[in-house]
Amino acid sequence: MQDILKVTFFQNSVEQYLISLAVLVIALIVVKLFEFTVLKRLKLWAGNSQGKIDARLLNNLERTLLPALYYSSFYLSLRSLTLHDSLNRASDVLGIIILTVSALRFFIASVDYGLEYLLTTKEAADRERTVKAAMPILKVMIWAVGFIFLLDNLGFQISAVVAGLGIGGIAVALAAQTLLGDLFSYVAIVFDKPFEIGDFIIIGEQLGTIEHIGIKTTRIRSLGGEQLVIANSDLTNSRIQNYKRMAERRVLFRFRVMPNTPSEQLQAIPEIVQDIIENIEHTVFDRAHFGSFGEYSLDFEVVYYVVGSDYKKYMDIQQSINLALKKELEQRNVEFAYLPKALFLKNQ
Repeated sequence: MQDILKVTFFQNSVEQYLISLAVLVIALIVVKLFEFTVLKRLKLWAGNSQGKIDARLLNNLERTLLPALYYSSFYLSLRSLTLHDSLNRASDVLGIIILTVSALRFFIASVDYGLEYLLTTKEAADRERTVKAAMPILKVMIWAVGFIFLLDNLGFQISAVVAGLGIGGIAVALAAQTLLGDLFSYVAIVFDKPFEIGDFIIIGEQLGTIEHIGIKTTRIRSLGGEQLVIANSDLTNSRIQNYKRMAERRVLFRFRVMPNTPSEQLQAIPEIVQDIIENIEHTVFDRAHFGSFGEYSLDFEVVYYVVGSDYKKYMDIQQSINLALKKELEQRNVEFAYLPKALFLKNQ
């Protein structure tokens, strides 16, 4: 029996092969026990903890950690054997690659999970759109750093690579300055959220509804029907009026009555206006005053609020107020005043 164990194949005895096999089997059993006890119990705990531990995070851990553990089992079994230098080097390189890729995948999944967790107070659509916008950029950065780390561990001289990347990055940044400016503006729009899809905004003389927020441009549907395409950097550098987020609209309007209107009628007009506005839904009356003496009229000023941001609703309410006010004043023989117009006749 001892003679059989001492028989050598490829620089290793049968005994060494058996020891290597035993190490592999024991390591695989430990990994399986970890998978079916620790991970399984954590998943059950996640299901019973009402979302305190997201099951998706545990699934990401399982997908990235288990391959690394399985390879570690194989790697430990190889350590008990005497291998050729090239095989040792190959196993080391393969191990570094697997561990680096697994760590990067888990880190990216954790960042993705962390972003969604931080944005749990937002609406589901907004959260999904924000994470989808941020993750491609973060993935590129994480994979780039991981690739440099991998090269360094494989023995490559990365100082020249980093210097070259720095010089190349500066050249690319100068060549694509406008594009990068729009890209960073896009990130600012996604996280700061000055507007969202469906919002009605005004930018300078342009106004319309947001249809699409892209990496370089944002598309707006104007009131005339045409589509406006505006660079993201122009949007972030402009003053934006967002009417969609207006909780209530302050409305100020004026009307004039004839100068010969009796004082009793003038005193009753503010109460008439107040009654009209208070009897209309979605309005909050603020004030109505006989504000000033015009050159050819007596001027009244009215302020009220429309609850909500819908412009059509505001116009419907203003129309109702105007019709009701005209009807009430006609019943009291109060006439609206108009600016006089001069008519010049030329003698022939």
